[in-house]
Amino acid sequence: MVWGISLEMELTFLVMAVAILLFVTEAVRVDLVAIIVVLILALTGLVSPPQALSGLASNAVVSMAAIMILGKGMERAGVVNRISRAVLRVAGSDERRLLGVTSSVVGMISAFMQNLGSAALFLPAILRISKSTGTPASRLLMPMGFAAILGGTLSMVGSSPLIILNDLLRQGGEEPFGIFSVTPIGIVLLGSGIGYFMIFGDRLLPKRGLSEDDFRSQEDLIETWRLPSIVSYYFVSWKSDLVDKAREDLRLRRNYGITLLAIVEGKMVTYSPWRRTRFAAGQELALLGEPEDVERFAAEHDLWKITDESRFCDLLSQAEAGFAEIVVRPRAPIVGKTPREISIRRNYGVEPIILLSGTREERKEFDDRPLSPGDTFVIHGLWDRIRKIGSDQNFVLLTPVEAGVLDPSKAIPATLCFLGAVALSLAGVQLSIALLTGALAMVLLKVISIDEAYGAIDWRTIVLLAGLIPLGIAMEETGAAGLIAQSMMDQLRGAPTILVLLAVAALATLLSLTISNVAATVLLVPLAMIMARDMAIDPRALALLVGVCASNSFILPTHQVNALLMAPGGYSSSDYIRAGGFMTVIFILVAALMVDLFYL
Repeated sequence: MVWGISLEMELTFLVMAVAILLFVTEAVRVDLVAIIVVLILALTGLVSPPQALSGLASNAVVSMAAIMILGKGMERAGVVNRISRAVLRVAGSDERRLLGVTSSVVGMISAFMQNLGSAALFLPAILRISKSTGTPASRLLMPMGFAAILGGTLSMVGSSPLIILNDLLRQGGEEPFGIFSVTPIGIVLLGSGIGYFMIFGDRLLPKRGLSEDDFRSQEDLIETWRLPSIVSYYFVSWKSDLVDKAREDLRLRRNYGITLLAIVEGKMVTYSPWRRTRFAAGQELALLGEPEDVERFAAEHDLWKITDESRFCDLLSQAEAGFAEIVVRPRAPIVGKTPREISIRRNYGVEPIILLSGTREERKEFDDRPLSPGDTFVIHGLWDRIRKIGSDQNFVLLTPVEAGVLDPSKAIPATLCFLGAVALSLAGVQLSIALLTGALAMVLLKVISIDEAYGAIDWRTIVLLAGLIPLGIAMEETGAAGLIAQSMMDQLRGAPTILVLLAVAALATLLSLTISNVAATVLLVPLAMIMARDMAIDPRALALLVGVCASNSFILPTHQVNALLMAPGGYSSSDYIRAGGFMTVIFILVAALMVDLFYL
């Protein structure tokens, strides 16, 4: 024993140090680190076997699995697509504007909704936006996740530590806070977090993530085949000579080297229009090709360029459509027929871009070329139509399908399931039970199948959280967390007020990284109130500081929101240390100064 530290405490500190070292060095994958921690804690007797495995049944882990299922259901029902459209209409494709808009919206929602729920609601939408704009998901997900955590400080019901804070104040004989008492701190914190990424995001955020992997096949196709990848949008004026002409009359590929991807009339979109489709005034055309070729075509036919492309933000984006390679099967019924004869646009709903027959590559005129076994088409179209080609007797699909089929008819039941789960949580039902109820309702209402529900769960994230929870239990039961808190409180007696605030904020931050934020709040608030009375500081102010700073969990992927976003964003522990380290310092400074200015 040294300074009253027991052997169990020393072992707990050692395990925690090893875990942090492995997180920082990334010598082992984070989920494997969590398993190692669990086994060491159990084998050394620091926690009992049931406690070591308790993380798998914890509120946090069950909530995480349920929220993943809910998110999948919202995506499949097309709700996520609508959210992403709305965001893109406001923010466009500029990365900074996207970051600001999404972070602001998620932060405001988190004021009245569990931050995990708000992050999960927007996770699929951010991934879809990432694909639509070509912005790596890693550039958007971490700011959104941090905003969800920061938004929890906008009201006294926005995060678990603040919810439990009022109960602790009552137990201590102090008056509880009103629902918006913490809002001044939360507004500055949220604004600081959003501003932090908008100013320094280019340097701090990695350029990788799920979007990079999803786009790889598309990038390979574009590079290998030298495909045009720019889509331009034009309006057919009433005086255009295209009016009443059929598509086949224009010979777009031969004369201009461009491709007509879609025709929009009002709310109706015709993808890969048939060759006999006729143009009409008021139509809007999506044209694929080099800008100079498209501009020449538009000038010759009196088309007006559509400069506001926001309403087309998801039209033919990689979230909905893309390029693919298909090969004509041996002995296929279409062998010997021409693309014109099989009406590939009308029958399959895709646009043929290139035909490779043997060593001959055709880009302009191949509608009347007979097909041979092994001929390869490069096509563009909606992913669900491309998927159907893969099961067609005539073709073999070589390109992985990027997206699932949306079912907008399920949008209302999917939304009701999600909102119902949130309502149950706000009504006092335990979060895991509320979210699991919503997830089950989605399966029973056939928004998604049970197999899709299982597939929606990211087990890496589940194992990470489940493995770290027993470490928090060990910190509490061995007295290690209490020793840290009591030692620091003893050192702070008699110190200047601002120094006390900064130290308490840092201590709450430290404990929230190693034990649950609720546990950190329960442990520190009584100690902070006692110390505040001894130092003639308002106990409520110091308790509020603890409740706020218990959400300061950015530097490691141990917070539920960070864990949820780690895999989709392709983040490593070093990414959180780099970006979260500075955010942690900003959080401590802002929280301490705001409490000093407004609550003391």
